[in-house]
Amino acid sequence: MITFVTTKKTSEYSHTSITYYPKDMTLQQLEYIVAVYQTRHFAKAASNCGVTQPTLSMMIQKLEQELDVKLFERNSQQVLPTPIGKKVVEQAWKVLTRAKRIKEIINEERQSIEGSFRIGILPTIAPYLLPRFFPKMVNEHPHLQLHITEMKTTEIKRALAHDLIDAAVVVRIEDLEQYATLPLFFEQFMVYVSPESSLFSNMNIKTSDLTTQSLWLLEEGHCFRDQLVKFCNIKTATDSQSTYHLGSIETFMRMVESGQGITFIPELAVEQLTEKQRLLVRPFALPIPTREVVLISNKSFIRTHLLNYLADTIRTSVPPRMLSFNNTEQRV
Repeated sequence: MITFVTTKKTSEYSHTSITYYPKDMTLQQLEYIVAVYQTRHFAKAASNCGVTQPTLSMMIQKLEQELDVKLFERNSQQVLPTPIGKKVVEQAWKVLTRAKRIKEIINEERQSIEGSFRIGILPTIAPYLLPRFFPKMVNEHPHLQLHITEMKTTEIKRALAHDLIDAAVVVRIEDLEQYATLPLFFEQFMVYVSPESSLFSNMNIKTSDLTTQSLWLLEEGHCFRDQLVKFCNIKTATDSQSTYHLGSIETFMRMVESGQGITFIPELAVEQLTEKQRLLVRPFALPIPTREVVLISNKSFIRTHLLNYLADTIRTSVPPRMLSFNNTEQRV
């Protein structure tokens, strides 16, 4: 269906441009095909979009009929885009991004705290920080739809590049210059020591003490793990058979409590421990390794009022001592 025709004249020639729009194409349909492309699954895409699978399938089928192309190949294993379907999804993504930007401009002009806000957060931060600020934001702003996903730093960078998240809570490391950055707080690393360990009687832990210990460490790719390995110079320990690699600080803590080795925990985790568990916590000897937690977003992100509100809410949710860096600490 031809819906719009324009004619442009110059001194040398006239040029007619014809723009074609399928009469029933909607932003909702574009959202559905992008969701299917991302999830490779109709049921998951429908769940992400907040609709039933029959509704999503019907709307995509209707779009395919209107465009007279097949967008996806369907089989029992997964859903894959056709060659033309991939091109259509790429354009749909651009259209949705621009449409979203219009809403963001309006919300920023009004300085409103509402709408959808997608946040990535490191797994070594989320369990200890989210309970502090998330309930407050939800209760004070019921029209703000927060979507929070735990991701590693590499995944966060990829998600920001593809507009899958709006902002992220990460640790300040090298190569963050391309992002807009808001400082949040400073967090010390602590040692969690088994009662059976020879270090249990120590008041604090020196990095040289760690070379002969059985360590529970996160897998490579976690900033928390990488920073500690570098600071403590425990490469020989990580190569030894007495070092274990799993994926959860909480799992490591349970192993330590059962009498197996030592691990490391972030300072905020101490706030959640019982009195008995706190007996296993030891600080590092000076200087204490400390990480800076920051909020990052793409520099093109428009809703700076919302970003500042999130940053302020997080700062007020942590102990005041964590808002400044002192001379007993060393950044890692």
